[in-house]
Amino acid sequence: MALDELLSRQMPHSLEAEQAVLGSMLIDADCVKDVMDKLQPADFYLRQNREIFETIYTMFSYSKPIDGVTVAEEMQKNGTYDPQITRNYLVQLMEITPTSANALEYAAIVRDKSLLRSVAAAAGEITALVQDGLGEAQTILEAAEQKIYAIRRGRSAQDMTHIGQVLSTVLDNLSELSTGQTGMPGLSTGLSAIDTKIHGLNKSDLILLAARPGMGKTSLALNFALNVGKAAGKTIAVFSLEMSKEQLVTRLLAGEALVSNTKLVTGNLSEEDWGRIAQAANVLNQTDIRIDDNPLLTVADMNAKCRRMDNLGLVVIDYLQLMTSAGGKGYAGENRQQAVSDISRMLKIMAKELQVPVVCLSQLSRANEKRDDKRPMLSDLRESGAIEQDADIVLFLYRDDYYNEDSEKRNIAECIVAKNRHGETGKIELKWLPEYTSFSSIETRYGD
Repeated sequence: MALDELLSRQMPHSLEAEQAVLGSMLIDADCVKDVMDKLQPADFYLRQNREIFETIYTMFSYSKPIDGVTVAEEMQKNGTYDPQITRNYLVQLMEITPTSANALEYAAIVRDKSLLRSVAAAAGEITALVQDGLGEAQTILEAAEQKIYAIRRGRSAQDMTHIGQVLSTVLDNLSELSTGQTGMPGLSTGLSAIDTKIHGLNKSDLILLAARPGMGKTSLALNFALNVGKAAGKTIAVFSLEMSKEQLVTRLLAGEALVSNTKLVTGNLSEEDWGRIAQAANVLNQTDIRIDDNPLLTVADMNAKCRRMDNLGLVVIDYLQLMTSAGGKGYAGENRQQAVSDISRMLKIMAKELQVPVVCLSQLSRANEKRDDKRPMLSDLRESGAIEQDADIVLFLYRDDYYNEDSEKRNIAECIVAKNRHGETGKIELKWLPEYTSFSSIETRYGD
């Protein structure tokens, strides 16, 4: 490539659009408020244009009148006024602007070019990271994702919505609920007692399902997933950082076929068992449950995979403490609490962006085992501050017979609603079916 061609290369920008935006604001102060919501000083490529916009930006913040004369005066005060150039340039901006009516279109062009420059800068930084060879591939990949995500997040500004528009949507939803069959805004969990308490699994909710090991939290999450897959016909994304795909499907098969999980593991099956398994396999095959058992997944990985799914209805993550944070690093170290805080916040953002419920499983600390009443509390959540704050609903699982062999509540599990942004908290009793590693409502009875 010739040296002249290299030197003539410039980053994406539009001189005409930048000048037209500035000219529109100088000749029509009414369009300033519209442009301010769309652009930042850094969006302007040419320094002179950036300084003029920055001056207008500051004047607007202090409610000062804006026109060619006042802007020139303000630039003199802040030291960006050049007697030989600035005055003539301000006049030129007003003369060459076709009309202020198209100010938002000009701003859109400036914003688009700025976005392209940001992408190009990020690409250069990513290339430099690769060429320097500092860090493992996973670390560099995570850094690259963060750079791109930062650009997207910075460009996700949206207009404020008038209450009338929101009210119309709320009234439409109420009308649908009042004429519907379920009277429930969210997707059914398949367990009526839980649905009644939390009103189903609602869009954009982060639902934390927490328990000590062995209580059945994975089984309950799979109950949710299978029911949404069967009843709602939605795509379900299951990210398992602990169990393999085969182990999860075996559990689903046991619960659906009502064949002992032990039999499925050992292969000691009767002819009747095979018949039930065949029927259950057919039912499972009709659902659209997608499973990923990669133990090194980050929230960014999950978000990217979910965005590519059509008709997504629910995301299940098993479980929070096994998730990796930035750079592919785990939880060990002094920044463990900050890592959990970042991950829980990202999960809530993911739920809002995807507009689906996200069920995330979590381990509890051993604090409950030191108490006489071993029922979990919010303070038992590991790094509870951030998780408790970000979650819309917190569910705890507790089985008394796990701790007390002579318990009167054999195979009865308590689902404790410890936090609920949509309604009341409280306790729900469920039937625990250990042979099928599944849960059912108390009123449900299974025949032979």
